[in-house]
Amino acid sequence: MLHIYNTLSRQKTPLRTAESGVVRMYVCGMTVYDFCHLGHARMLVSFDVVQRWLRASGYRVRYVRNITDIDDKIIRRAVERGVPIRTLTEFFIAAMRADERALGVQAPDDEPRATEHVAGMLDIIGVLQSKGLAYQGADGDVNFSVRKFPGYGKLSGKSLDDLRAGERVAVSAGKQDPLDFVLWKSAKPEEPADTRWDSPYGPGRPGWHIECSAMSRSLLGMPLDIHGGGPDLKFPHHENEIAQSEGAFGGTLATTWMHCGPMMVDAEKMSKSLGNFRRIRDTVSDAAADDAADYAANPRESEMLRFFLIRSHYRSVQNYTPDNLQDAQHALDRLYQALNNVPPAAAQIDWESPQARAFRDAMDDDFNTAGAVAVLFDLANQANRDTDAQASGLLRALGGVLGLLQTDPQVYLQSPTRFLSGGAGAASLSAQAIDGLIAERAAAKAARDFARADRIRAELRDQGVELADVAGGATQWRRV
Repeated sequence: MLHIYNTLSRQKTPLRTAESGVVRMYVCGMTVYDFCHLGHARMLVSFDVVQRWLRASGYRVRYVRNITDIDDKIIRRAVERGVPIRTLTEFFIAAMRADERALGVQAPDDEPRATEHVAGMLDIIGVLQSKGLAYQGADGDVNFSVRKFPGYGKLSGKSLDDLRAGERVAVSAGKQDPLDFVLWKSAKPEEPADTRWDSPYGPGRPGWHIECSAMSRSLLGMPLDIHGGGPDLKFPHHENEIAQSEGAFGGTLATTWMHCGPMMVDAEKMSKSLGNFRRIRDTVSDAAADDAADYAANPRESEMLRFFLIRSHYRSVQNYTPDNLQDAQHALDRLYQALNNVPPAAAQIDWESPQARAFRDAMDDDFNTAGAVAVLFDLANQANRDTDAQASGLLRALGGVLGLLQTDPQVYLQSPTRFLSGGAGAASLSAQAIDGLIAERAAAKAARDFARADRIRAELRDQGVELADVAGGATQWRRV
């Protein structure tokens, strides 16, 4: 049985769903005002793996991941660029989808946008106001009364006194209590016209937190089986979602809460606010431009980045360094080399076989991809040691469950990469140039000019290309 670490209960518990065999999963997605970085990549890949494993386990999954397309940061960026809000958000949505394609992230079943659900947000605000949990302040904003919701803090473990002492919430003249948070923001005269909607409270726009309460309820209802997101959403965003949804409708917003761990750089979380982020597009392409939403991703580097993220448990703290990416490239190359050395037999996964059972047991233990990847290396070793096409086939099939190892090994190994020592040199040689040198080497060997043949091999090696003479007199090559 699949066990998941539940942030709410702070322990691993068996997955329980409201409807047998069906998982309704809602994940908080991107605020589309800038390009995605590796911290976002971790969230995208983590929950992509979750939904893949749920489906592989026989569940019918309804996976919803929202897009926040109205927000203070979006407004500021649109004003800076002098473009309409919609123009800005459409550009960065397209850029996000290019990143998802590069990472092998499958599209969610539904991808609602906040601007499409404003009516639903106003409905919830009206219910909260009727129950005395929301009020309109003197400044026109509508706020949630945190102290009137008894369960506030149950997800994050924060007490109201701790929050007040730490002054974690900005004070507004329109708030009755500094802890209260905004549900509806009154329009300001200086803000663009395309940032406001009519409402019973006057023109304005929704607060950030109310968006997900409305979208999740509209598409999935309550309770959600799984609600997930990045590590920084636990508080205040998810805490506030609970207060809004449960305050308005009672019951439970979500049975299981999941949060992936942070991506760290020099002991600090990777984030745009700290300026220590690395964009996805810069990691998987050497030609990604700031003025282009789409780009051509390098298939070898793209899969390496996915592998880098998957080889660590989704809840762990993960460190970004160039050396860690290079290590991931070496490791993934070893798996592909096994597939290249021993062409895989067609394989249906027999989940009762020892390796598949070990893979399943790892994934059923809170999506332990680190343990699952260890099984892949065991299979690669078996394939190489015993020239075992069945092991190679199972390696490819189980890799596919994680969204890995589906590229033709020769195509993968001949693709350039900047994350190996010979990468820069190898990338400067085209496949045609390499094939030409291999032909020269073959001609030198035929003429028994072995010194010339050895020099060509050494020249290629110096430029990051390794040759392997295989049965039948053919020569294979790969970039290293």
